[in-house]
Amino acid sequence: MPQMGESIAEGTVSRWLKKVGDSVKRDEPIFEISTDKVDAEIPSPSAGVLMEIIVGEGQTVAVNTVVARLETDAAVAAAAPAATTPAPAAEVVVASTPAPVAVSSTPAPAAPAPVASASTGSLEDRLRTKSSPLVRKIAAEFGVEIASLAGSGIAGRVTKKDLDAFLANRQAGGAPAASVAGASMYAPAGVESHGPLPTPWPGDIVEPMSKMRRLTSEHMHIARRVAAHVTTFWEIDLTRVARIRHSLRRDFEAQTGQKLTYMPFILQAVSAQLKRHPVLNAAVAGNDIIYRKQINLGIAVALEPTGLIVPVLKRADELSLTGLSRGVNDLAARARGKKLSPTEVQDATFTISNPGTFGSITGTPIIPVGTTAILCLGAIEKRPKVVTGPDGEDTIAIRTCCYFSLSFDHKVVDGADADRFMRDLKTALESVSETNG
Repeated sequence: MPQMGESIAEGTVSRWLKKVGDSVKRDEPIFEISTDKVDAEIPSPSAGVLMEIIVGEGQTVAVNTVVARLETDAAVAAAAPAATTPAPAAEVVVASTPAPVAVSSTPAPAAPAPVASASTGSLEDRLRTKSSPLVRKIAAEFGVEIASLAGSGIAGRVTKKDLDAFLANRQAGGAPAASVAGASMYAPAGVESHGPLPTPWPGDIVEPMSKMRRLTSEHMHIARRVAAHVTTFWEIDLTRVARIRHSLRRDFEAQTGQKLTYMPFILQAVSAQLKRHPVLNAAVAGNDIIYRKQINLGIAVALEPTGLIVPVLKRADELSLTGLSRGVNDLAARARGKKLSPTEVQDATFTISNPGTFGSITGTPIIPVGTTAILCLGAIEKRPKVVTGPDGEDTIAIRTCCYFSLSFDHKVVDGADADRFMRDLKTALESVSETNG
């Protein structure tokens, strides 16, 4: 089981792409995993025959756990029964990074039991109290001592679900209790925090949530709880952007091979304003505010048939209009093809959601955990507007407009801060020129 990110301690085998007895080529995808950061296909570390699957679909195991064995000797693979583990089997296990993979021709010896020390504690203690950055952040925010909880994760590790259950139980006035493994986040540890659970009626179809849907649900539930959500709405005139885009489009696409959309213009303006309004590019850590120097823009991408992922355009303020266009198009294409690396969905400092591509006029998206704001873009459309001419006369004109909404965490972002940011963003987009890119 590969470690798909610094804070990831476990992963779930979501699907085996090969079955026992199948031949596989080196670097050919052999199984899929899901973590709370990303879904990914894991390549075979060597050419050979898949002789044994140790971890089945749906099982969650710690990183570096051997999940299958691969026979690299064709003669041995042909002679050995598929149901048994051959002696010279290669272990399909990825080390602490998802890059090079070591393949052994003999079974790996059992790892020695970790030795506890007075300074570091046992492996179980370290896993449980380490948890993830998200769990530690929420625990600090609500004054919960992680070490006091009994978790349901690997080696008793406290997970988001455990902490969510504890907080729900505490809010309901119950005694502080550990969560029950497998409990739904909507009824954690036997507490029906949202009323009675619905039951299916005759003819209904009941399907378990996919791994991605469960993770999205948990993240949204926590994100909604930890941030004090407020939303401000603005209408922005994109007529100048539309004209510049039209004048540059043909040459731009011929030179770069990239489609020129409205998004790079918006990303460029947002990056510039985040520098001027750093509280919108910040994170809350207990009673501290972390003002990020990097401007990493998360771009929400809808997946088919269902699902959502947020690839991150790193250091967006350092990119030109061409670089922004290439970057956002590349990330979106690889997101839909499930080709993103773990680092490409991490470390967003500000997020942009664009439901306008589906025709939505506006929205109030949930602020991702670890940030203080998210910008929502509605449909870009032509509207009749009252325009004041140079002589002061009012006329009706056709303008290309869009509703922008900014959801922000009122714990640290005041309404005036948010509206100043939006005012300056509006001014930048309505006065954009060809020299800006």
